[in-house]
Amino acid sequence: MKKLIGLIAVLVIGLLMNANVAAGFSAWTVVILLIGFVLLIKGADFFVDGSSSVARQFKIPGLVIGMTIVAMGTSLPELSVSVTSSLAHHNQLAVSNVVGSNIFNLMVVLGCSALFSVLYVQKSVIKIDLPFSILAAAILAVMALVLGKVNRICGIIFLVLFAYFIWSMVHRTMVSRKTPAEEAEEAEEDEEIKILPLWQSLIYIIGGVVAIKFGGDFVVNSSVTVAKTIGVSETLIGLTIVACGTSLPELATSIVAAHKNELDMAVGNAVGSNIFNILAILGIAAVITPVTVAVENIIDTFVLIVFSAIVWLLCFRDKKLTKSKGIVMIVMYAVYLVYICVR
Repeated sequence: MKKLIGLIAVLVIGLLMNANVAAGFSAWTVVILLIGFVLLIKGADFFVDGSSSVARQFKIPGLVIGMTIVAMGTSLPELSVSVTSSLAHHNQLAVSNVVGSNIFNLMVVLGCSALFSVLYVQKSVIKIDLPFSILAAAILAVMALVLGKVNRICGIIFLVLFAYFIWSMVHRTMVSRKTPAEEAEEAEEDEEIKILPLWQSLIYIIGGVVAIKFGGDFVVNSSVTVAKTIGVSETLIGLTIVACGTSLPELATSIVAAHKNELDMAVGNAVGSNIFNILAILGIAAVITPVTVAVENIIDTFVLIVFSAIVWLLCFRDKKLTKSKGIVMIVMYAVYLVYICVR
């Protein structure tokens, strides 16, 4: 409960300072941006903890919890920022946040994790998930080229594809046979979910949602202010500061897991997050209000497709990502970062 009180204190401080952001760029703008990231990340943590606890109390299988609440919980910051940006008609920030986060997840999160431990890739990830993530990015690129935006119909198509992906993932997991060792490991993971009193779980869920909502507002408002003041595009801000900031949960989780040598499914989790970002987040944002796609966003989407294909090739032969491959991925991201800063 002390952590929740601390979260509320950060939110109150942020609300008091946020009035200064509209007046122009200042040191407070940077502070609000950082507070926004804290609220997004910690809000997602509280939401996942509360939701997982409620799910376990109602006897929902840990497998379903892991593939829905926990997996999607790390993408709540991206969802909050993109939806907030869409509602505020800062569409470049909405698209660049999703595409930038996907590139960061793929090249930096997995690349850094591979430096600590070898990442083993499951066959289903190579045969199904990675190709599906490439397909999702390709559909986004085609929609952007043909229509110049992701309209409501496109958003509905994205959400239908995402529902199909979730169904297929649950189906193939349920029908696959597990060894006794895998069943024991899954049971152990279920026990790691902390069971909270129902009232505390509801407080965590509500507090998490409130923190995510205002965190998204703070990040979007501050990012737009910074972009306008220093004369750079919202696309660049979204691809760098916002994308990296909203991907901190994935980065922190993967690095901690690397120290524990629990990264056999890390690639699959990152790929699943990328699919969620495009199909679910952009789908929801587009259904709320059509999202215009800038030329720079289209280029970055093709970069995402190329990077995804490269990671797929790196995993295809020996089904793992080693330290040397991780270094290559990080260097490639650094080159891309230089490119988007100078273009």
